[in-house]
Amino acid sequence: MEAAAAILGLLFVLFVLAGVFVTVKAVKAAKRGVDRTVAQARRTVEDTGLRARQFAQPGVVGELAQLRLSLRTSMRATQDVLYGGSADDASLKEAIGLFERLSAHGHELDDELKRLEREPDRATSAARLPELRERLERITHSAESLRWAARDRARKFAEDDLASLSDQIDVEAGALRHWTRVDDAADPLREPVSPPAGEQPRARATEGTRDAGSRRGRDAAGGGHSGSPAAEDPPAVTARDPRTQPAYPWQKAPRRTEGTPTDGGHAPMRP
Repeated sequence: MEAAAAILGLLFVLFVLAGVFVTVKAVKAAKRGVDRTVAQARRTVEDTGLRARQFAQPGVVGELAQLRLSLRTSMRATQDVLYGGSADDASLKEAIGLFERLSAHGHELDDELKRLEREPDRATSAARLPELRERLERITHSAESLRWAARDRARKFAEDDLASLSDQIDVEAGALRHWTRVDDAADPLREPVSPPAGEQPRARATEGTRDAGSRRGRDAAGGGHSGSPAAEDPPAVTARDPRTQPAYPWQKAPRRTEGTPTDGGHAPMRP
């Protein structure tokens, strides 16, 4: 009884631990989903604000907003291409490592551009613009190099796979078009089945022996019923019975041998 109670208690503890583990996993997944949603919403709001300042505030503020928007767009596009293709191509992991190092420089530049937007001295901000623009071009150029290299690699793999698939389809289509028409078959379209090269003479000899045996069997069966020899057998050489020969008026009667009884059952008289 105590053992049963201990087992039930252990099962209850295991169920509780499993429930706690599932609950924690669900809470973490929900938290990640909420964080992702909040990050996307914040990014959308920031992009919308940058576009608004780009067109609404000309000058240094508008140019800074344009630089930030170009940087964010280029880095986000490269990130989507690399992380999206890494599931199918393991060679992109090294490129992702390089992109993460490049992202650190991108975040640093974005923070600096953000600080210049709040800078009240517009002359200082305008003096820093050429340097910041050069850094932006170097970062975006590196990001575009990684992005287009990953796209070219994916396109090359897709073209190679399509070429291989086209060759296989051509071979299969040629095999499907190879048929032989047989008039006496139930299915007039069937593939010809040919025996191996070494077995063809043997198969023909076997078929010839089988045909000859079946022909002799048919001839023997036909001779037993009709009483006539087969066409291939030579005629039998037997003596003719004189009683079965036709008699004509001008023919002499056959000579009887002594000891041969006559029609009346008496022996013939000697002359």
